[in-house]
Amino acid sequence: MASQDPTRTSAQPAQETASGGDTLARIRAALPGLAPSERRVAEAVLADPAQAAELSISALAERAATSVATVMRFCRTMKLGNYPQLRLALAAAAAREHALGGERPTPGTDISATDTLEQIVHKIVYNEVRALEDSGAGLDVEALGRAVDAVAGARRVDIFGIGASAFVGQDLHQKLHRIGHMAFIWTDRHAALTAAALLGPGDVALAVSHSGETEDTVEPLQAAAERGATTIALTNVPGSTLADSADLVLATCARETPFRSGATVSRIAQLAVIDCLFVGVAQRSYDATTAALQKTYGAVQRRRRPQPQRRTPADD
Repeated sequence: MASQDPTRTSAQPAQETASGGDTLARIRAALPGLAPSERRVAEAVLADPAQAAELSISALAERAATSVATVMRFCRTMKLGNYPQLRLALAAAAAREHALGGERPTPGTDISATDTLEQIVHKIVYNEVRALEDSGAGLDVEALGRAVDAVAGARRVDIFGIGASAFVGQDLHQKLHRIGHMAFIWTDRHAALTAAALLGPGDVALAVSHSGETEDTVEPLQAAAERGATTIALTNVPGSTLADSADLVLATCARETPFRSGATVSRIAQLAVIDCLFVGVAQRSYDATTAALQKTYGAVQRRRRPQPQRRTPADD
């Protein structure tokens, strides 16, 4: 299994400092894999980071209906040495969120039935901007570099994605195809499994899943790994089954809310990572890529309607 490879590069961020801005993003990403008692601590922290930063360790433990020892264990899980470091990191993250949110309605919450259209726009834009910023800050550049190497040198690239993740996979497929790389996108489980059966060393399989637990995506990636292909997971949960099955993990940090679960926030973050991967691949053969993009642009240019000429006062 790829997860047993000691050289596997994880997308888990480095230890947080008080000035860092990705503490909350890391807690959200870790939430699905936490033990129930630690999850209650995480939920208490995420519910109000600024207030949590003011609590003593015993007060936070009481709020989370758990013990002081569990709060300390949670700190270690989050790569923080002790509780004061967690408080400092939460205070810094809360200050950053307040600066971005300004005096407008609290952006981190779900869409409500009483929100005005202006509030809806603000919440959506805020959350998508944060998803991009958090994903950029938490992206493992070393893993990204190895993924670029693998894709740039691959005989073929097979991409697996279901539902909303399929749109992200299609975007990468179209981009790679435009610059002359052999790439395929599979959005059906049976087709994905048959494609994976034909892969081997020198090939790349890339799977996209926000949760990292979609069986229709996990199984083809595991099948590709068994046949020796380099496997890449693009997911929001570094500790997921998909991530554990991959050689390389590219992690996003997107916040999904109940009203917009699986909606554009996760896709925006995934598309940004896909763009980073594609541009890295394209840069490896800069001249050939430029020529290919010009050819493909020219192929469809004649299908565009000519721009109508605007009248000016001198024409009247």
